Amino acid sequence: MPSNEFINDLIHESSPYLQQHAHNPVQWFPWGEKALQLSKIMDKPILISIGYSACHWCHVMERESFEDIQTAAVMNEFFINIKIDREERPDLDNIYMEAVQILTGSGGWPLHVFLTPDGLPFYGGTYSPPETKYNRPSWKDVLFFINDIWINRRQDALEQANKLTTQINSVSESFKNILANSQPKLIKSDFSDDFFLRLRNKIMDQADSKFGGFGKAPKFPQSFSIRFLLMYSHFYKDEIAKAHALFSLTSLMNGGINDQLAGGFARYSTDDQWLVPHFEKMLYDNALIVDALCDAYKITGDEMYKNGIEQTLNFCFDVMQNKDGGYYAALDADSEGVEGKFYVWNQEEIENILGEDAALFCKYYGVEKKGNWEHNNILHIKTPLISFAIQEGIDVEICKLKLKNAVSKLIAVRNKRIHPAIDDKIILSWNALLLKTICNAAATLQDRMYVDRAIVLYEFIMNKFTEDGTNFFHTYKHGEKKQIAFLDDYAFLIKACIILQEITGNEKYIEKAKLLTEFVLENFKSAENVLLYYTGINQKDVIIRKVEIYDSVIPSGNSVMADNLIYLSRIFEKNEWEELAQSMFSAIKQFTEKYPSTFAVWASSLLKQSRGLKEIVVTGQGLHQLRAEILKYYIPNKVFQSSIVEKKYPLLKNKEYKNHGLIYVCENFSCAEPIDNILEFDKIRNS
Repeated sequence: MPSNEFINDLIHESSPYLQQHAHNPVQWFPWGEKALQLSKIMDKPILISIGYSACHWCHVMERESFEDIQTAAVMNEFFINIKIDREERPDLDNIYMEAVQILTGSGGWPLHVFLTPDGLPFYGGTYSPPETKYNRPSWKDVLFFINDIWINRRQDALEQANKLTTQINSVSESFKNILANSQPKLIKSDFSDDFFLRLRNKIMDQADSKFGGFGKAPKFPQSFSIRFLLMYSHFYKDEIAKAHALFSLTSLMNGGINDQLAGGFARYSTDDQWLVPHFEKMLYDNALIVDALCDAYKITGDEMYKNGIEQTLNFCFDVMQNKDGGYYAALDADSEGVEGKFYVWNQEEIENILGEDAALFCKYYGVEKKGNWEHNNILHIKTPLISFAIQEGIDVEICKLKLKNAVSKLIAVRNKRIHPAIDDKIILSWNALLLKTICNAAATLQDRMYVDRAIVLYEFIMNKFTEDGTNFFHTYKHGEKKQIAFLDDYAFLIKACIILQEITGNEKYIEKAKLLTEFVLENFKSAENVLLYYTGINQKDVIIRKVEIYDSVIPSGNSVMADNLIYLSRIFEKNEWEELAQSMFSAIKQFTEKYPSTFAVWASSLLKQSRGLKEIVVTGQGLHQLRAEILKYYIPNKVFQSSIVEKKYPLLKNKEYKNHGLIYVCENFSCAEPIDNILEFDKIRNS
C-alpha cells in the first residue's frame, strides 16, 4: 500500500486512477498548464504515464516502481511526471498511443511517453519491470537512458520529436487525401450484394467455429461483428452467419467472461474458450453486449437472450449505478491485490455452503476439485440447462429452482468478501451508450421499468453534464464536471435521444438530437474533409486534432454520427444532412471493405442504407399498443415516429389521426395505405 507520508498534486483530482497515485513518492502532476510550464522553466523533459483504474498492469507497475522511493527519486530528478487517466482524456491517449505504435509497432497500458517541453513525443513504451526480464529493460534503465539522451544528445531527441510528430500528422494528411479523392456520395454499385457478401465472408473467415466469437486469445466480445452478421442474415437469409452470431452470444453468456452468479461481462477472455476473463468490467462492454442480445431476442424469441438482457442490466443497476442516476465507469479486476479473487471458488467452499445441492451446482457450473484456473474455479456452463436436467434425470423446473437457490446462497456469501474497487467517475459517452441500450431493452422486452430508468438517466445527463443544453462535459463526479466533451460523447447521446423518442413518442428528445447535431456540425466539422474531428474547436491543449474512424471497443464517433445524420434527415427533411452522411460513408467504404471487423458499425450502417430505410409512423388515440408491438420486431432499417395528434414533422403531416391507431409504412415520404392491426403489419414489414 502507498504510504500517506507522501503527497503530490494528484490529491486534488477526482479521477480514481489519479487518486490511486496521489500518495506515490513520485511527484506526479495532472495534465495541465502548471506541469507544462514547469517543464519549460526547469528545462526537463516530460514523462507522461497513461492508464486507467481497472488496468491490472497499471497496478502492477505502480507497486513495483512508482511506490519505490529510489525509483521515484530518479523520476523526480530527471523529469516532470504527469499522470493521465485515459478515460478522462482519450484525445491525449489517442495521440500518444499512435506515437508509441509508430515507434515500437505495438501499444497498450500503462503507456509511457517522453515529451519535449513543447509536448512533442520522442520516445515511449508500455510496461517496464523493476528488473530486466520478459525481454524488457528495467524501468530504471529506461529512465537513465532517456536522461542521457536529453543531457548529452538533445538534438537527437528534438529531431526524433519533430520526425515523430510529422509522421503522426502525415498519417492524418494521407488519410485526408484519401477522403478528398473519394466520390462525393454513394452510388448504386456501392450497395451491391457482392460487396456485402465480401464483408460477411471476411468477418466469417475469423470466426471461431469451436468456441464462438472471432480469432484467438485474447478474445474480445466483438459485438459489432455479431450484430452485422445478424443484420446480414436478416436481409439475405443467411443461416450460417446467423448461427455463428447466435452461437457467439450463447458462448459469451455461458463462459467465465460472464459472472454466472450476478451478471456483468468482463472486458475480454484470456483463452479461446471464454473461460478465464481479464476480470475488469467496463460499463460500455455491458451496454454493447446487451444491444446484441436484444437483436438476438427479437430475431429468435429465445428466452435465454431475454434472461441475458435482464441479468446484465440488473448488474448495471445494482452495482454500477450512482445514487443520483448515472453509472460508474468500471469495476477493477483485482480485490485484495489479487486478480479475480472476488469471483472464484474452491469446491470445498461451495460444498460447505450448499450441502446436498453442491454436487448438482458443481456439475452444472464446471466446478472441479483441483480447480479450473490457478487452483480455483471460474463458474461457467457447458451444457444448456434443459439438456443438463434431462441428463441428470431431474425435472427441468426443479433443476432451475435448485440452481437458483444455490446462486442466491453463493451471492450472499460472496457479498461478504472484499469487493473490487469501483472507478466512480461517470463518463458521458459510456452513459449515453447505456441509455441507448436501456431504450433498446424497453423496446425489446416491453417493460415499462426500462422506460422509466432511461428517462432517469437522460435527466441525469442533462442535469449533470451541461449548463446550457449544448456545451457538454466528458466526465462528472461529486458535483464536478470536467473536460470538454468529445465527438463520441455527442454522437452517442444523439443516438440515445433518437431511440428514446421512439419508445416514448416525446418530441423533446428528437428536438434535443437535432440541437446537438447542429452543435456537432458547427464545432467538430473538418474544413479539409467530410469526417468530423474527435476534439471540438475549443480544445486547445492537444498537438493535433485527429479524425478517429475505427470501431474499436466502442463505436467510432464518426460512424455513429453518419447513422444519426441519415435518420435525422428523414425526421426533419434536411437533405444536406443525408448528403453529408452519404459522403462520410463513401469516404470510409474502402476501409470497411478491407477491414470489416474494424469498421463493423460502418458496415452495418452501409447495409441498412443498401436496403432502403422504412419510415414507420403510428398515429391516433390507440397508438400505444401498436407502437409497442412494432418496436418488438427486428427492423434495423427503420425510421420511427408516433403521435396522437398531427405535428410539424414531415413524417407526421398529412396523416389521419383517429380514435384508434393507424400504421403507415413509407419510403422516401411516400406511404402505403394505413393499416390498423399488427397482424397485417407483420405481413408487410419485410416486403
